[in-house]
Order: sequence, then structure tokens, then C-alpha cells
Amino acid sequence: MFQTADKTERIIKEVIGLFFVIFMVLFAVSSVANAKTARIKDIVDIEGVRENQLVGYGIVVGLNGTGDGLNNSPFTRQSLEAMLERLGVSVRDQNMNTGNVAAVMVTATLPPFTNQGSHIDVNISSLGDASSLQGGTLLVTPLIAADGEVYVVAQGEISISGFSVQGDAATVTQNIPTSGRIASGGIVEREIDFTLEELQQVRLSLRNPDFTTSRRIAQAINGFTSASLAHAENSASVMLKRPANYDGTIVDLITDIEQLPIQPDQPARVVISERSGVIVMGSNVRISNVAIAQGSLTVKVTETPQVSQANPFAEQGQTVIVPRTDISVNSGNDVKLAMLETGVTLQDLVTGLNRLGMQPRDIITILQAIKAAGALQAEIEVM
Repeated sequence: MFQTADKTERIIKEVIGLFFVIFMVLFAVSSVANAKTARIKDIVDIEGVRENQLVGYGIVVGLNGTGDGLNNSPFTRQSLEAMLERLGVSVRDQNMNTGNVAAVMVTATLPPFTNQGSHIDVNISSLGDASSLQGGTLLVTPLIAADGEVYVVAQGEISISGFSVQGDAATVTQNIPTSGRIASGGIVEREIDFTLEELQQVRLSLRNPDFTTSRRIAQAINGFTSASLAHAENSASVMLKRPANYDGTIVDLITDIEQLPIQPDQPARVVISERSGVIVMGSNVRISNVAIAQGSLTVKVTETPQVSQANPFAEQGQTVIVPRTDISVNSGNDVKLAMLETGVTLQDLVTGLNRLGMQPRDIITILQAIKAAGALQAEIEVM
């Protein structure tokens, strides 16, 4: 009887241990899967839900002698004269020599669904030869969109992040004192006419187009809703339809599906910036069987001319310059050869190139040569 009880207890412990192992394995797999997934809202844009760029031309006043030179900036003079005439002051054909005014370009981004009367930030940039906008105040400036309509009116004191101090023999400048920002300096006067909730279908635009990702989004939405509401149109868009028996609007449907996890997929790509020597390689980059050798021939020529003079008190002689040339040649005797097997991963590639002592610009040339040899299974994009 006691042996049966001990055996039962042992079996229970083994079952509990097995369940614990299974739980840990499932937890580890789930953690790895979650680490590679992203929400739908983070990888797509909703068609029609977009920002709009605004621009305007304005005048900044109140500068401490750091504004535009009116003789060098005719547009500033004309703007100042026109503004004063609208205020009832006539200065036409008068000699103005003020340095407290600057012509500026005002830019802003109008967020989607911004209501009339809301405030947005605006950016200010000098247009003339003003040296600083510190302490300046932007006068009323209408901001227009691509359709020519005024959507925002901006005004306020400018905040800059830099400064410029000048003395008789030195000048100190930090950051850019000729550009600034007015927090909540723009008031929305016109709303963009777009009613999202009345739509029966919307298009989800992928920020990084890919056929696999597009299909996974559609499958995730259909699996969550248990209905065929979404289908992938192409690599860049997924069409989402509102079902007839759905109680909410299309906004409610978007809210329900935008938290769904998706595992994005991208083609293997290597992005290169030759100007800065920056290289970014995706995790799917693979290398076929290839051997790499890197060496260089360096010729260094040093000129150290010497002056030859005649002896003191000599009856004849002249001073001449005698050339002295030192030439050294480095043929790269320490050249190394590295072998990369088929299916080399990104980590193996980077490790191998670093062992060869490659610099970023050398790696750029090597990657382009590997691509030309047909051994790089990735797309190279040069910025």
C-alpha cells in the first residue's frame, strides 16, 4: 500500500515537471515570436489620414541690430514699406536704415483632423542676411497649402537654440541663430474636409512595401474578425472593408485591428552611404561561397629641398636650391585572404571583414565587388 502511494506521488511529480518544462518552452517560443512582431498601426498608414505642409512669408521685428540690411535685401524693404502702408504709415521713397527687421520663411505641418482654433508649432528661417533672430517677434503671417488656401495664421515670439557673439577679432557662433521656432504659434483657421467615419472601406498603406507582409496583415485581420474583411491588393496596400452587420464605424474597426501583432518581412538589402562611410545590412543578407583578399599599393613621395650656399668670402659662387626626394613604396605585403562559405550570415560577414582589418570604405568596395561577382544575395542601395 505504501509502495503504491509512493509510486503515485512520483508520477504526479513527473507530470508536474513535464508541464513545467512544456510551459517554459512555450514561454520561450512566445517571447521570441513577440520580439519579432510589430503592431499593424506601427507598419501601415491609413489612406486619407495624412499631414499637410504649410508655408508662408513673414516679417520678424524687434531684433537687436541683427536683422537684414535693407540695401542688400530689397524684398525686406518692400515688405516693410507695404506693411507700414497698410497700417497708415507712408515711408515710400524714404531713406530707411533699420537693422531690426528680417524677412523670414514660415513653415508648419498641419496634423490630420486638426480642428479650427487649435494651435500648432511653426518654424522660422531667415531669408536675407540677418545674423540672428534672437529676441524677434513674428508678425501675423498666413500659411498656405498646396491648393493656395490659408489654413493657419502664425504670430509670436521666436525661440532659437543658438547664439552668435562677435568682437573686434573673434566671433563665437553656436548652433544656428538664424532659425527658430514658435511653440503653439499657429492658429488653425480652416479645417480639411475629410470624414473618415462615413467611409465603408479604407486602404492600409505599408510603410515598407512587401508582398509577404501585406498578405500576413490581411490574414491576421480576417482571422481576428472571422470574416473576409481584408485582402492584399499588392505589396504596398491592403484593402479593409466594413461589414454590413458591424455595429461600429470604420474608425471602430480600425481601432479593433490596429493592435494585432504582425511579423514584418523585408527583402535582403544593404544600404550604403559612400559620403559618410555608413553601411547598414539587413539580417537576411547571405553570401555565397567566395574568397576575399584586400590589399593596397601606397607610394609616398616626400620632398625636402635643401639650400646650398657658397663658402664665406668666396670670390665666386651662388646660392642654389638642391632637391632632395624620398620615395617609399608599400605594396601591401601583409595582405590576407579570407574564405566565406555558402550561406554566411550577417554576423559571420561582419566578423570576417573585421578580422581582415577592413575600414568602412573598404567594406563598401568589397560588398560592391561581391555583388558584381554574383555572390551577394541581397540588393545594394547607395544613398
